[in-house]
Amino acid sequence: MLVSNQGEINHARLAVVCLGLFALALGILMSTLPWVDFLILKQLRLWNGTLSYYYWRQPGVNRLTKVWVFNVTNPEGFLSNHEKPKLQEVGPFVYREDMEKVNIQFHDNGTVSFQHKKILQFVPELSYRRDVKLIVPNIPLLTLTSMVANIPAVLRLPFRLGLGFVYKYPTLIPLTPDELLFGFDEPITALAHRFYPKNKRPPAKMGLLIGRNQSLLRDVETIYTGHSSMHDFGLLHKLNGLDHLPYWDEPPCNSIRASEGSLFPPKDVTHSDVIHVFDKDLCRIWPLRYRHDDEKHGIKVGKYTLDDNVFDSPEKNPENKCFCPGKKSCGPDGFQDISPCQFNSPVYLSVPHYYGMQPSPETEAVEGLEPSQEKHQSVAYIQPKLGVPLEVRIRAQLNLRVTHSSLASNFPSIMFPIVWVEEGAEEIPGYIIRWIYAATTLAQWLVPVAAYIIVALGASMIVFTFIRAYRSVVFTKENLERGKAKLRRGSSFFVNGQHRLLILRDSYTLLQNQQGVAETSFQPDPMRDSDD
Repeated sequence: MLVSNQGEINHARLAVVCLGLFALALGILMSTLPWVDFLILKQLRLWNGTLSYYYWRQPGVNRLTKVWVFNVTNPEGFLSNHEKPKLQEVGPFVYREDMEKVNIQFHDNGTVSFQHKKILQFVPELSYRRDVKLIVPNIPLLTLTSMVANIPAVLRLPFRLGLGFVYKYPTLIPLTPDELLFGFDEPITALAHRFYPKNKRPPAKMGLLIGRNQSLLRDVETIYTGHSSMHDFGLLHKLNGLDHLPYWDEPPCNSIRASEGSLFPPKDVTHSDVIHVFDKDLCRIWPLRYRHDDEKHGIKVGKYTLDDNVFDSPEKNPENKCFCPGKKSCGPDGFQDISPCQFNSPVYLSVPHYYGMQPSPETEAVEGLEPSQEKHQSVAYIQPKLGVPLEVRIRAQLNLRVTHSSLASNFPSIMFPIVWVEEGAEEIPGYIIRWIYAATTLAQWLVPVAAYIIVALGASMIVFTFIRAYRSVVFTKENLERGKAKLRRGSSFFVNGQHRLLILRDSYTLLQNQQGVAETSFQPDPMRDSDD
């Protein structure tokens, strides 16, 4: 009866019912099944042709490396008069990273291998002038003097004689930022490059970032694509064929379970408050801890900052003990020895300007530092559903730990700040922002609303068809005539098919027109007749 009319199928009505049932089922499925998450996950996993693959291979993100150099303003007072070194922060010197991943090869175990093609280009409009001469410690010389400081005096004699006759550079030298960062000719470094074993040989020039400014980095990285598990998405699987860092002997110090910065396991999947970032120059993975939710470009993100105990001494954080194998002391609290990956130079990591560190002999040894949370705290904003960073700023300071030696008698034992560096992405391309917004913020309310509209539309179509079918069966012409006849027979207001009031009206008119017949009327007051 719903889709038929007098035994014949009403095809139009049948089509409306089918469409209504389909819309109703579709709306229910849309509101119950995570179909949007499935589509997002399909595009999020790394594979040739997915949106995340194009973003990951050549991000188009404005990746900047910013460097600030600590210039010594009182070299004579420091070296001759035992004054504290007065430091002046000069910078930033900004370099844009033109980066692309090349030699990409996917593997059957859910990983992909690649190399970085990276060139740093100076950005003059964002930078301090690059021709300025800055007074900084002579890192090769002070590295050598610190290494031989504790050997017997007899063995130090050849070094003293050699430096006296051949080496003419002082302990503090003037350098431009480019020379300090990307290399300058220096005899001690050239000598080490010539005679050191091949696997420990430093570059021919001395430069703090000399290994970063190459067209093709030699390291081969292998990361998880997310096809096996999103818990490992974007994390390193191997580095140059190794599943650990070669600088440290034990976990967790030699762990490489970290992201190289492009993609992270989504927090909505891992439910972990800690993520890890790997940078080879930092010689370790950096833990960043979730602090609170925030918003960027109208998109929900989680704010992460450097874990509070990352540079704590082993007494406070036992996990850091493996960073100083075979040593009685791991160094001052708040500093990280990274000499194994800096050709044994006594280079230590810390937070820029010693931000957040407790006062100590090391932090009080210099003047001119001004720690600031806004300027010096590492921070990352990561979308929890996708694991895509919308902003990352990793900030670290490189310090030279100098041990007093007779080879450089005017230079005391000190933790000397050299530079601090900020690496990160600030400007995400518009198409990436739109894709993230559509996949998270927009889909969060648009999908339920669309599902409810479709359910309502389907239900309305079915109800409308039912009403039309009911009316076509009940309100036929025969049924209406039959109903009228029943009403006539069963009502006291009808007499022989004529309305009773019409009969009374006609009878009243007839009496009025007859001669000699007195007019009668209804008198509600019986006393009126007697008065007349």
